[in-house]
Amino acid sequence: TNLAISQAVAHEGFYYAPDPSSQIACSIGGNIAENSGGVHSLKYGMTTNNVLGCEFVLITGEILRIGGKAPETDGYDVMGIITGSEGLLGVVTEVTVRILKKPETARALMVGFAEIEAAGQCVADIIGAGIIPGGMEMMDKNAIHAAEAFVHAGYPLDVEVLLIIELDGPKVEVDELIARVEKIALGCGSTSCQISNSEQERLLFWAGRKAAFPAVGRMSPDYLCMDGTIPRGKLPAVLARIRDLSEKYRLRVANVFHAGDGNLHPLILYDANIPEEMDKAEAFGADILRACVEMGGVLT
Repeated sequence: TNLAISQAVAHEGFYYAPDPSSQIACSIGGNIAENSGGVHSLKYGMTTNNVLGCEFVLITGEILRIGGKAPETDGYDVMGIITGSEGLLGVVTEVTVRILKKPETARALMVGFAEIEAAGQCVADIIGAGIIPGGMEMMDKNAIHAAEAFVHAGYPLDVEVLLIIELDGPKVEVDELIARVEKIALGCGSTSCQISNSEQERLLFWAGRKAAFPAVGRMSPDYLCMDGTIPRGKLPAVLARIRDLSEKYRLRVANVFHAGDGNLHPLILYDANIPEEMDKAEAFGADILRACVEMGGVLT
């Protein structure tokens, strides 16, 4: 599994950076097939940025070795073609990944906003200030309430949207960046701000976000997860469109996404036992992805 890699090297002070929400269950081979990301992809990249080589078996049975332990290889970037190919080119049977030294300090801020537009502006302003957080995630009210009931992470329940922002590096740098991010958030109209004071508290902040998908199962028997990426500056506009579509289709949505790189995961809530609800959910999802493309984004 993805998490097993970090566990295997933790005693030496290392870890594997890509951390999908499903990291306790998803396999590293599956991560390569899908080019998986995670909450820390903003700073540390996707699977493709963290895999150095692999053993690869073609449909003919021929075994190839691509890349290796060297940080850079000459010639074509064949690993870049294999990563994300969904098994269409062959089967990955062995993987060499890049592991990183754990940062000296990592702390997370949990910032609440009364309006989704204000949170979107905060994301843009943080990146615009030249600050690249380890992770920057956004959850709307439905997702916040579901995750808090499930994990009890201490999320504020009186906000419309929550940003979880993690800063890592040398302690003196992290302290400076926290102060700058807090000031930016206040300037954007934040209504609450909590800063982790221990590693346990930091992990708890993330536990709610990583459990958001299963937690939404408490709100609805079924949901459809969409996956689109948009320019960061269009976050408020896309979220407003999703809200309008929610009213049009009369289906609720829980929004959970990688705010830092504009990767949206709207969860459309429906009940498959109610005739036509699944069809409505699929039509709703298609409209969301159309909106992403219209605003200069892509389908992920």
